[in-house]
Amino acid sequence: MAGRRFLYSAVLLGCLIFFIAYQQWLAWFFLAVMLVLPWFSLLVSLPAMLTTKLRISAPQSVQVGEAVELKILHRCPLPAPMTQCKLIVERPMTGERWKLKESAALPGEHCGTLIVTVKKARILDYIGLSKLPVRCRPTTHRICVRPVSIPVEDLPSLERCTQQNWKPKPGGGFAENHELRLYRPGDNIQQIHWKLSAKTGSLILREPMEPIRNRVLVRLDLSGTPQVLDRKLGQLLWIGQHLLEKDIHFQIQCLTGQGMELWNVSNEQELDSTLNELLSRPCAVEGSLQTRPQSAVWQYYIGGGDHEA
Repeated sequence: MAGRRFLYSAVLLGCLIFFIAYQQWLAWFFLAVMLVLPWFSLLVSLPAMLTTKLRISAPQSVQVGEAVELKILHRCPLPAPMTQCKLIVERPMTGERWKLKESAALPGEHCGTLIVTVKKARILDYIGLSKLPVRCRPTTHRICVRPVSIPVEDLPSLERCTQQNWKPKPGGGFAENHELRLYRPGDNIQQIHWKLSAKTGSLILREPMEPIRNRVLVRLDLSGTPQVLDRKLGQLLWIGQHLLEKDIHFQIQCLTGQGMELWNVSNEQELDSTLNELLSRPCAVEGSLQTRPQSAVWQYYIGGGDHEA
């Protein structure tokens, strides 16, 4: 816009000099046209400027290494004028913050969440000399650069995790497994096994049972170089998918810049949600979960940070 205003000022000055030196109707015509041109352009552009709306067009998530394309789209019933936007990009994991040009690509070579905020959105008239503020909805867009699954070769045996123990189901109800026992006062009479009770002469109860979930723990520190973080998160994704394939529910314990955090994971959706939350957490500055032992029937610590062996 500054370049267009400079060009207009230079042409206007030339017309003024031409008018002073020539002082004929043609010089007067050129000078009058240049003086009226900005106001005429603003008048013609005003309907489009007042009805134009902007929105951010970008994917919700991409795989690490993929190109991240972001566009500012116009919606206007008339020919859309030019726009100017100030884009601020933040990466919470590393605390980076920088300005971005509308035509520039977003960095997607490392895992993390990119938060793009539109500030000072302006719409120009058709010749680019005047501008007005314009709405952009939404003003903020989050893009998750997700890790690629990386296999773990030294994973401990999962045999202890697959052994099932059972306990009475609180409140009773439907269950695939039952245990027979003698009736006790206060038991639900609807659970009495009448045929077996008639044969034995005692009231026999079919008590619903549910499996006892052993605690399975995957631990990591959100720290290290971007390359180390890519590997840690990729291994976390692979371990999570491997455990879920064997129908093992587990917990993810992670040390982040917000402290020690814990997530329960029982399906693919919860795993994806947990990964997205981790991608938006700041890195831990100090400390390590490796020095904080936890009790669990099975656990795995994902190491490999700059300060780790």
